[in-house]
Amino acid sequence: YPHRPYPRLLAHSGSEEQNPQPDQEYQRLPYSSSKRGSPGNKYSGCLANLTKEGSHWTGTRSNPLLSLHSSKFVSKRTACLIATGPSPAATEEPEMDLPKEIFLKDYKKPDYLFDTVDLEFQLGDEKTMVTSKIAVSPGNEGNSSPLTLHGCDLKLLSIKINGTELKSDKYTVDPRHLTILTPPAGVFNMEIVTEIYPQLNTSLEGLYRSTGNFCTQCEAEGFRKITYFQDRPDVMAKYTCRIEGDKTLYPVLLSNGNLIEQGDLEGGKHYALWEDPFKKPCYLFALVAGQLECREDSFVTCSGRKVTLRIWTPAQDLPKTSHAMYSLKEAMKWDEEVFGLEYDLDLFNIVVVPDFNMGAMENKSLNVFQSRLVLASPEAATDGDYAAILGVIGHEYFHNWTGNRVTCRDWFQLTLKEGLTVFRDQEFSSDLGCRTVKRIADVSKLRSYQFPQDAGPMAHPIRPLSYIKMDNFYTGQLLFLKYYALNRVYNNVN
Repeated sequence: YPHRPYPRLLAHSGSEEQNPQPDQEYQRLPYSSSKRGSPGNKYSGCLANLTKEGSHWTGTRSNPLLSLHSSKFVSKRTACLIATGPSPAATEEPEMDLPKEIFLKDYKKPDYLFDTVDLEFQLGDEKTMVTSKIAVSPGNEGNSSPLTLHGCDLKLLSIKINGTELKSDKYTVDPRHLTILTPPAGVFNMEIVTEIYPQLNTSLEGLYRSTGNFCTQCEAEGFRKITYFQDRPDVMAKYTCRIEGDKTLYPVLLSNGNLIEQGDLEGGKHYALWEDPFKKPCYLFALVAGQLECREDSFVTCSGRKVTLRIWTPAQDLPKTSHAMYSLKEAMKWDEEVFGLEYDLDLFNIVVVPDFNMGAMENKSLNVFQSRLVLASPEAATDGDYAAILGVIGHEYFHNWTGNRVTCRDWFQLTLKEGLTVFRDQEFSSDLGCRTVKRIADVSKLRSYQFPQDAGPMAHPIRPLSYIKMDNFYTGQLLFLKYYALNRVYNNVN
């Protein structure tokens, strides 16, 4: 499916070489390598085998036909040096931290839940300050376990519990986690201040800055690069987000939900306060700040609410967004008529930027797209381009319910939200175009991409039994097309 990247194969390098001393000569020996293995309508049928537990999908039948590709390999490469001069003082090199394999069988509910999350961003050219205020409650009565938070590439400035700053012996920090050793019993408030450097974030995960704009990508595990957090989809909370930045450099400040307040600050800065009233996992958080202009329109829902629609893009690309706006309005209308699903906020934003890494992302009420998936003009675009834009705009909008309001319990359920939403966007495209032609194109894609991949070393079932790096499962064809095909089977049988 075109709006997700192909998998990045996991590579692991061994210990680094020591730098030769100035008075010594070294002879490099060949590398050696080793491998190590580690273990109400015609469409209602596609929902028939899913039940809703809280805010998560749960399947009511298993699929024994698919098996996990059993072998995984991690390659380790080491460099061996021989000194031809006097030996330097012996030093012990630290071992590289090996990736940890995550197993479905090991899943357990979180020990702590987050009820509300209030975020504050102070955007800057050199650094960005992030303050998170989180209302924490125990996941189980009488729980006294340490509270472990994920974190990556963060500088911890302070941490407070119920307004009191923690002493260093009350928590531990390592490159991947912040652990509060003895959290209070019952409900408590936690405040964490971190410093991050978006301009240096070349991973394009979490918050990064590119071509002068700030942007986020948090699926699957990017939020941990913004602040310390339980970065897992079963921790759902209501969010507010306050963004401060230079008004000249970043005149547009966007986040999830409805815009509650905005205004000017001293020193040529301004702020915007956003509120998302619906609980969501942190991978759906989004922030965009920069010099953008918008095409604005509106849509009246079946219950009579007026929703403001805005597509934000660099000024020169604004004329190319008319078909995207048409596609969005048609998707909203179709979802009401076919699935009875009405949009649930007063504002829906789409951001289109040329350097977005993920292709497209369904962040709650703030969808972000790569330019090639949205922009079209009659002078350059083909019929295929217009059809593709219709489908991808619809896909990300349909995620508002199948993925956002009802989300995954864990990342092993990734295809539940993606496969079901692909089914919905394919039906949408078929209804607005020619169903027969659309079906032929879909089957051709299955035969050309999904079948060969499923017969090769990247094959895996739609629900894997384990993973090392979650990003490796965003395979454009295996993940999206296989489960989309199963949804068609379920719908046809029922």
